[in-house]
Amino acid sequence: PGGRGCSEPRSRIPVRSSSLPLFSDAMPAPTQLFFPLIRNCELSRIYGTACYCHHKHLCCSSPYIPQSRLRYTPHPAYATFCRPKENWWQYTQGRRYASTPQKFYLTPPQVNSILKANEYSFKVPEFDGKNVSSILGFDSNQLPANAPIEDRRSAATCLQTRGMLLGVFDGHAGCACSQAVSERLFYYIAVSLLPHETLLEIENAVESGRALLPILQWHKHPNDYFSKEASKLYFNSLRTYWQELIDLNTGESTDIDVKEALINAFKRLDNDISLEAQVGDPNSFLNYLVLRVAFSGATACVAHVDGVDLHVANTGDSRAMLGVQEEDGSWSAVTLSNDHNAQNERELERLKLEHPKSEAKSVVKQDRLLGLLMPFRAFGDVKFKWSIDLQKRVIESGPDQLNDNEYTKFIPPNYHTPPYLTAEPEVTYHRLRPQDKFLVLATDGLWETMHRQDVVRIVGEYLTGMHHQQPIAVGGYKVTLGQMHGLLTERRTKMSSVFEDQNAATHLIRHAVGNNEFGTVDHERLSKMLSLPEELARMYRDDITIIVVQFNSHVVGAYQNQE
Repeated sequence: PGGRGCSEPRSRIPVRSSSLPLFSDAMPAPTQLFFPLIRNCELSRIYGTACYCHHKHLCCSSPYIPQSRLRYTPHPAYATFCRPKENWWQYTQGRRYASTPQKFYLTPPQVNSILKANEYSFKVPEFDGKNVSSILGFDSNQLPANAPIEDRRSAATCLQTRGMLLGVFDGHAGCACSQAVSERLFYYIAVSLLPHETLLEIENAVESGRALLPILQWHKHPNDYFSKEASKLYFNSLRTYWQELIDLNTGESTDIDVKEALINAFKRLDNDISLEAQVGDPNSFLNYLVLRVAFSGATACVAHVDGVDLHVANTGDSRAMLGVQEEDGSWSAVTLSNDHNAQNERELERLKLEHPKSEAKSVVKQDRLLGLLMPFRAFGDVKFKWSIDLQKRVIESGPDQLNDNEYTKFIPPNYHTPPYLTAEPEVTYHRLRPQDKFLVLATDGLWETMHRQDVVRIVGEYLTGMHHQQPIAVGGYKVTLGQMHGLLTERRTKMSSVFEDQNAATHLIRHAVGNNEFGTVDHERLSKMLSLPEELARMYRDDITIIVVQFNSHVVGAYQNQE
């Protein structure tokens, strides 16, 4: 299995070939760029060790990365970590081509090509037909570490209600679950927000065969995939949901609670993912697909922005961070989500209260759910939700590919009182103010490499173009005159990097991957990190997905003045 959930990198041990070509939308650096790096033994100079795999479907575990960084720790009976190959250096030195190591780095254009491959920007029309938008626009980007990338992103405007939805999704044990959630969750949220009469109108249109009212306007990068094969299945499940909403709502109340709608949408989609896997499908491809979706997992962090009302619904350990500009021009970070993992004392307490006291020491071990899963909330991951009997029944009746998957066979240790995992989100509300300039939604691949204050400062300075006016900080390091000259020279050239990055998310990824100890982008480091072959890249970082939403301060201020 592969990824974060049950196989996470940072704790992951991914299932590499269980991902169908259907989802292979990763955009790694061109392979030809890697060959000179390997041929000249530059990797050996940088990292000094290498791994070889006995099982190619398992990811390598870097000797430099503590196991605490792995998202999923597999049961020892079913997974084997790769180990450094003994005398590897002597082996390479014995080769003629390794006798004279040479440096190889990507050129700046090559680096930019890799960083910009998945970037996307959208500018919101000043007047969207209903109201002046509080969002100026957003930038998004992704940088893969896994192949295929397990992160996903989504953005859409709600057409039958006001507001915009934006979200990042971090998959584990493969990309199937994050892909499905990125396609489906916004529809569930939009339907949950619709008034009774609109739901009736949509249902009547389906009944009579008329064209449906469009619910969402998607804002997609060309690489953002939507599954045509599963569209009918997904639509039928969504229709069942809105039919139940119609039956539950008599139409007497017109007020819709956004927080409740978000919670209901998350829980209902996760329930449908589970139910579809249990029922199966006569189509063998779809049957395998729904099972892969259910047995893999994904976290989600979604923002709904309507005027000055900002709601963030979070399940897992991606984060939402608000960038606030103080009166003196400085930047501060306001966290709008909580990580659902072992570092959250409230989450630990919640888990222990939901299970018998006899399981108090086993429900979380080594900072993981049942000693395996790092996030304590996630979509899918039915290995932590279904009873043992149900798991065995579904696997035995499922396709051979599923039965051959080691991940689906084992039962988590101390598995007595499921479910241990929930997809229910924690919803945070924030009323926007003129000083709230932007929102960063990002998977944990970013937050593992950068402090939240640095993230907000870098984005804020990028958006305002003020970074070159701030004094250089060296963080307590002893800096020689030559080093200071280098920093000042880089400061001068950095102006061009701001202009070459037309996307705030791209600019942030550049810093996340290439920052040195002084907080400036080191091209040599950036080149090395982007040159890593996929077998090594996952050892040093996770997939990174970022959405930066920029707010319209004038519109936000006008909302306040009206009240």
